[in-house]
Amino acid sequence: MQSFLVTGCAGFIGWKVCEKLLQKGYQVVGLDNMNHYYDVRLKEYRLRSLENYENFTFYKVDVEDIGALKEVFGRHLFDCVINQAAQAGVRHSIENPHVYFTTNLIGTLNLLELCRAHGVRKFVLASTSSLYAGQPMPYREDLPVNTPISPYAASKKSAEVLCYTYHYLYGIDVSVLRYFTVYGPAGRPDMSVFRFVKWVLEGKPVEVFGDGSQSRDFTYVDDVAEGTVLATKPLGYAVINIGNNKPHSLKELIQLVEKFTGKRAKVEFGQFHKADMKDTWADISRAKSLLGWSPTVPLEEGIKRTVDWTLENWEWVRHIKV
Repeated sequence: MQSFLVTGCAGFIGWKVCEKLLQKGYQVVGLDNMNHYYDVRLKEYRLRSLENYENFTFYKVDVEDIGALKEVFGRHLFDCVINQAAQAGVRHSIENPHVYFTTNLIGTLNLLELCRAHGVRKFVLASTSSLYAGQPMPYREDLPVNTPISPYAASKKSAEVLCYTYHYLYGIDVSVLRYFTVYGPAGRPDMSVFRFVKWVLEGKPVEVFGDGSQSRDFTYVDDVAEGTVLATKPLGYAVINIGNNKPHSLKELIQLVEKFTGKRAKVEFGQFHKADMKDTWADISRAKSLLGWSPTVPLEEGIKRTVDWTLENWEWVRHIKV
C-alpha cells in the first residue's frame, strides 16, 4: 500500500487531495500548521472530515520547522510527498513578503532535503498560474515565466526552480502543478467565489477590483484534486497546467451567484490592482497527454454546489470574515 505525505492538508486544495487519496485506500499523513491567515474554522471543518478515515494521520507541523519535519519522516516511510503548504494570496504578499519566502521556498527546501535523505522518489509541488503574467494566452507551460509581478508569484517560481535542482542533482521525480483559480465548497474566504456568494447572501455590496470584464479560468476543487493525484505518477520533471481551459468574466460569475442564491447583487467597481492579472486561460494539452486529465465540472455546476454548501453551513459560515 502506498503512503503519501500531504502538507497543507487542512488547506483548500490539500484537503481535497487527501480525501481523494484516502478514498482510493492509500495511507495518508497530513501536516498543517493551522495558521490564522483566514478563519481557522474552515480548516477545522476540513480536517474533521479527514479524521473520519482510519488511514489518515495528522500532525500539527509547520513546513518551516525542519526539526519537526525530521520527526515525521523518521516515523513514516513515504512513497510520495505532495507539497500543498503555502502562504497564499497575491495582494497580501505585497504587504508581508517575508512569510511567502520562508513558507513557500524554505518550506519546500526542507521537504526536498528530507526526501533526498530518506529516499523519497516522488515530489509534487503546488504552483500557480500567477507566473504567467504578461504572457500570451492560452498559457502554455513552455512560456518564459521569468517576470513575476508579486512576491507570491516570485516565491512560487523560486520553489519551482529549486525542485528542478533536486531533480537534476538527486534524481527526484517532480511534478510541478500550476493551478488556475480554484474554487468550490469550503473554499478560501479571500477568493472571489467565496466572497461574492457570502456578500450576495448578506445583501452587502460585491466589491470588484476593475470593471468586471477581467476573466479567470475558474477550476473546481475536485477536478484539481484529481489532477494532483494523477500527477503522482513517474514523469521525470514536468510542469503541468491544471485549469478549466474555459475562462469566464467576473460579471458572468456574479450572474451565476445571483441565479443560485436567488438574490440580486449590488456591485461596486473599484480600481484594478497592479499585482492582479487581467485574464487567465490554461492550455491543458499537457495534462491531457501526460495525465489523461480533463476537468469535468463546468462553472455553472460548480457555483451551484458552492452556493448549496454555503447555505447548508450558513449558521457558522456567515461569521467568517472575507
